[in-house]
Amino acid sequence: MPTRPGRAVRILRAMTNNRLLAILAVVLGVILIVIAVIYWAEPASSLPSFFPGHQAGSSHHHVKHGIAALLVGLACFAFAWFQTGPKRSTAET
Repeated sequence: MPTRPGRAVRILRAMTNNRLLAILAVVLGVILIVIAVIYWAEPASSLPSFFPGHQAGSSHHHVKHGIAALLVGLACFAFAWFQTGPKRSTAET
């Protein structure tokens, strides 16, 4: 039975796309967890001006913003984990 190079290329391309998505999800997850720590450690006046919740002269810590960033970061890690897991093979007829 001759091999079909077109099919192999499609499989390789799909694997590359899944791997790229997993890498991007891990990077985004790390960034979001760092943002969560910043929200918990810094008062609102010390946050960078592009962060939601920045208020000049405020000593309030945005705990809910930090929790949200942490949960979304963990969701990115879970997405990457499921993308890199073993694939179920389908029976070919």
